[in-house]
Amino acid sequence: MATGRATLSASPLEMRAVRAVRSAAPTTVIALGVFAAVRGAGVLVLAVGSWWAGRDPVRVLGRSWDSDWYLGIAANGYGRTVMSPDRITGTGPVQSDHAFFPLYPTLIRIVSDVLPGGLVPAALLVSWVCAAVAALGIYRVGEQVIGPRAGLLLVGLWAALPHAVVLTLAYTEALLAAFAAWTLYALLRERWLWAAGLAVLAGLTRPTGLAVAAAVSAVALYALVIRRSRAPEVWVAGLVAPAGWAAYVLAVGVKVDDPFGGYFAVQRGWGSRFDFGAGALRSAERVLTGGHVPFATTVTVILLTVAGLLAVLLVLDRTPLPLLAYTAVLLVITFGGAGYFESKPRFLLPAFPLLLPLAAVMARARPRTAVVVTAVVAGLGYGYGLYLLLVARVPL
Repeated sequence: MATGRATLSASPLEMRAVRAVRSAAPTTVIALGVFAAVRGAGVLVLAVGSWWAGRDPVRVLGRSWDSDWYLGIAANGYGRTVMSPDRITGTGPVQSDHAFFPLYPTLIRIVSDVLPGGLVPAALLVSWVCAAVAALGIYRVGEQVIGPRAGLLLVGLWAALPHAVVLTLAYTEALLAAFAAWTLYALLRERWLWAAGLAVLAGLTRPTGLAVAAAVSAVALYALVIRRSRAPEVWVAGLVAPAGWAAYVLAVGVKVDDPFGGYFAVQRGWGSRFDFGAGALRSAERVLTGGHVPFATTVTVILLTVAGLLAVLLVLDRTPLPLLAYTAVLLVITFGGAGYFESKPRFLLPAFPLLLPLAAVMARARPRTAVVVTAVVAGLGYGYGLYLLLVARVPL
């Protein structure tokens, strides 16, 4: 990237403090500590807010919205369907649990079989461990691209995002972010087979896992066509990366007797389809024209606008191709998909490369300034997370 390593402008005392911390512990440990501090405080705020609202914090963390579907698959396998009520006719499309990819519920089942406590603690443990693994991968990517100090700030910003509360819920974003971060790191280091294997697993995690596979295939194609690589592992990586996503989509299609269109029919039952952003533009228009919309809809428009601006900065900053390809595909899927507009910022939570320009700028500030900015962003995120889980009535 054009930013390169951040130039520090700290005082001598602050620099000595930074060097003392770095000498006392590896930067990966510090990165994990930054993530644990930011998200741990978020869990504490959510727990206190849940108790104050008369809600069980464990239930809020482990059984909010889609979590019940993942827990149901972990307990009983696939086969659950629900008739979605229509406001006019009283009946609506059938929603099937085949819309949910299998890796996360499989991990929940494995952990619950090994450890006591049941499915909810197992689901939360999987999410929290994956979030920590993702944080380490994000740090490694940041360290490689913009330097170690900016890498730490990248982790802090990611953990403080408005929808980062999802990383501590029984959801799949933490798992996908872990696969995405380490896949991108493998691509930056040209470890093709590692990248392909992780991309296959990402494709079994959730629909947007396709972005990870697309990044591997795009970088492999670039290596073959532009750089004239003849390494067989590049061919293998490019061809194998989409296998996980494609295998599950095909398996669902076979299950519903429509091999190539069945999965997409299942998604349409949930109101999810690709409309090239028409639905998102309608939602934005309602906000901009002063229409009566939920607060979460307004926040979603703001967050998507910020994501678009950060994407422009990412391109202008000459970001490495693997990060650009991954982020671009994830943005296209998110902006172009219809249904559950307020969930779009959650879909972008694994798009951590968008934060690289901000982390690079913050790395040039005084350490205390960077800490204050991260703390303010985290505080706003904690408040919005409480709103989403305890007040808002829109799907997370």
